[in-house]
Amino acid sequence: MVYKIMYTKTARAMIASIQQPQRSIILGRIKQLETEPEKYGKALWGPLRGHRSLHVSRYCVIYRVVREEIQVFILCVGMRKEGDKDDVYKLAKRLVRNFLDK
Repeated sequence: MVYKIMYTKTARAMIASIQQPQRSIILGRIKQLETEPEKYGKALWGPLRGHRSLHVSRYCVIYRVVREEIQVFILCVGMRKEGDKDDVYKLAKRLVRNFLDK
């Protein structure tokens, strides 16, 4: 079974801002999610329950697997900067909260 990879606008913009060759490496790892998305990354908890994080060098890819639709949604891609407003996990929590509020 091959999962379709879907990106949020935020994820697309974040990936576009990453310099080569790191961007290609990240996209290559994301492509691996097409076949066994739950084999990679680790399950998240708390406000990000149901999502997974895949670490690629200094970057984290936050994604969600939707088995029923055979899709992987890439929520955001960025660096872990604990305590910083640009921390990828803080951004992911805001995106999930904003989506649920709609």
